[in-house]
Amino acid sequence: MDPVANSILLSWRLDPRVIAALCLIAVVYVRGWIRSRRLIRTDKDFARLAAFLGGLLLLFVALESPLDAFDTLFLSAHMTQHLLLMMFAPPLVLLGHPLLPVLRGLPKRFVKECLGPFLTWPALRRIFSALSFPAVTWLLFACSTIFWHLRGPYQLAVVSPFWHGLQHASFFWTGILFWWPVIQPGPGRPRWPRWVAIPYLLFADLVNTAISACFVFGSQLLYPYYGTIRASHVSPLDDQVLAGLIMWVPGSIVYLVPAFVMTMSVIAGPQWTRDRVEVRRMRASARQPGRSLKPAAKWRRLAQSAMLLLAIAIMADGFFGTQIAPLNLAGVLPWIHWRAFSILALLVVGNLFCMACPFTLVSDWGRRALPARLRWPRQLRSKWLAAVLFVLYLWAYEAFGLWDSPWLTAWVVAGYFIAALVIDGLFRGASFCKYVCPIGQFHFVSSLVSPREIAVKRPEVCKSCRTHDCIRGNTQHRGCELYLFQPKKAGNLDCTFCLDCVQACPQDNVGLIGITPAKSLTTDPYRSSIGRLSKRTDLAALALLVTFGAFVNAAGMIQPVMRWEHAWHARLGPHAMPLVVGAFVSIGTVLLPLVAVTICRLLNRSSADVARRFVFALIPIGVSMWAAHLLYHLVTGWAGPWGVPVAPDWLSSAQILLLDAGLLTTLYVAWRIASQYARCVLVAPWAVLACALYAAGIWILLQPMQMRGMMH
Repeated sequence: MDPVANSILLSWRLDPRVIAALCLIAVVYVRGWIRSRRLIRTDKDFARLAAFLGGLLLLFVALESPLDAFDTLFLSAHMTQHLLLMMFAPPLVLLGHPLLPVLRGLPKRFVKECLGPFLTWPALRRIFSALSFPAVTWLLFACSTIFWHLRGPYQLAVVSPFWHGLQHASFFWTGILFWWPVIQPGPGRPRWPRWVAIPYLLFADLVNTAISACFVFGSQLLYPYYGTIRASHVSPLDDQVLAGLIMWVPGSIVYLVPAFVMTMSVIAGPQWTRDRVEVRRMRASARQPGRSLKPAAKWRRLAQSAMLLLAIAIMADGFFGTQIAPLNLAGVLPWIHWRAFSILALLVVGNLFCMACPFTLVSDWGRRALPARLRWPRQLRSKWLAAVLFVLYLWAYEAFGLWDSPWLTAWVVAGYFIAALVIDGLFRGASFCKYVCPIGQFHFVSSLVSPREIAVKRPEVCKSCRTHDCIRGNTQHRGCELYLFQPKKAGNLDCTFCLDCVQACPQDNVGLIGITPAKSLTTDPYRSSIGRLSKRTDLAALALLVTFGAFVNAAGMIQPVMRWEHAWHARLGPHAMPLVVGAFVSIGTVLLPLVAVTICRLLNRSSADVARRFVFALIPIGVSMWAAHLLYHLVTGWAGPWGVPVAPDWLSSAQILLLDAGLLTTLYVAWRIASQYARCVLVAPWAVLACALYAAGIWILLQPMQMRGMMH
């Protein structure tokens, strides 16, 4: 027999006490389960039986299998054991809803005379109520996890059987308490709303990620004990990295999958939750219209004027001020503050930057002198030009150090004003916003995950309308220049939040409507002026650029990538940096997305239309990466150029939470798309791609990153 196989077979402990205890619990539960089935039968009975017995089986594997024998030799084996005790066995046991079956499985006299007084004791109920409170269970679980992974307690548990057993008991029972508020096994009505489990699990994933990162990225052994043992050809440091990956990937999945299910049930549960937009519109039709947006539309010019003055100040300081970027408005405001605030505004409200855009204000003034009679060339009526300009921006940003050159930044802003003035002065229909502006395209795509959109309040009012002023305009107000007919509009694509349709509507029937974030991505209706997303290759390409561009833009600022770029720069010559950056941007934003989408489509054997729809499902995780990355620069640069360049402790947690939310939203959208084709298996390769992007994002966020906007 092979020596390895022989050692594994001989390493089973098979402690009679543990086996007897587990078998007794299984017998009691099965006996009570059979009795419960005689009274009430449900479709979930067999699933609960399988879950409970599966939990006991995992306990047996964790305590009696070779994992327990090898945990003193391999950190990875010990970490696998911990995962079974903390994250797999407890939720399975609770999914079996064990309280009633166990009580019914025990002898009635024992339950009535021995357990009855104890279970009805008020003090016990108060204690359990306090221990099962979500904040308490989360804190106990987190403290147990952190404490037993500290060097002293961990090494003590490895060498001492008593402390080893105490460690395992702590993991399992705090795991039971932790998963109790999530699963709520009863009996009785749930004590907490279901949405509480979403942040509860996400914050737990932050703790798991932080500990895992210490294992994966640590350059020294965290537990010197394993350095004294040579059990195989695997080095202790490689074993430590493997242990961190085991804790990180399966652990995050255990937290994120239930969080995703909870999010899906909250968003797509009852009818009134699934169709919040329609419900709000129905309510609006049954009562007086809410607050009008027309007064807010009048304030738009004031916001545009303020942004124009700020842009002029940036250009003046960029052209004539100091060229030290942290001391110049052109080196700080556009790249640090404006980018971060615009993406955060997208997540909170919608496309607020386009609403206050100073470039369109100048183009509006220019139309008084320029004719604007030409139609935009038919060959350019797509997003391809804007997509190319967006890639050029990502390249130029790093290749020429736009963030570090106030003079170049000032020229970029001036060039924007000139382009907007000339294009909108010669061509009608807001051609600059619709077909050229890469900033606008970024905001269009990102606003698909916004919680609000400009939409009609009462559809029946639009049905009786004959003038269609929202798109045609009238003598007092112009209509939508981007040709978005409000009754046929869906989502925020091509919507600049200009509120022209709000002012033009004589019935005041257009407003800022609350919607479920990313809901417009789950359906594929015919959209006014856009058509169906499944038919638009240019829009799908733009969505991929925005998504993958988030990771490329952030990766270009971390030490490993910068070392790689400078190494190639040294090999190719002093003027090769633009070429090196161009290769990095091209691979990250063009080649990798193309290969990934092709593989996903081949695995699904789906049509191009279906693949395009799933491409749009990746937008949430891309937007969350942009938000997490720009939040870092906003927070670290907030103190000003002379501030201490130290990121606060909460920053990494907030970044990971944003990335978690993006992953869950992407998985939800992909699942909804797959369910519409009655083939849920379609979601599998796209879910893997989303998880790969998530892992890449976590790795990027945990790397040392340039603190731009600082003097250091």
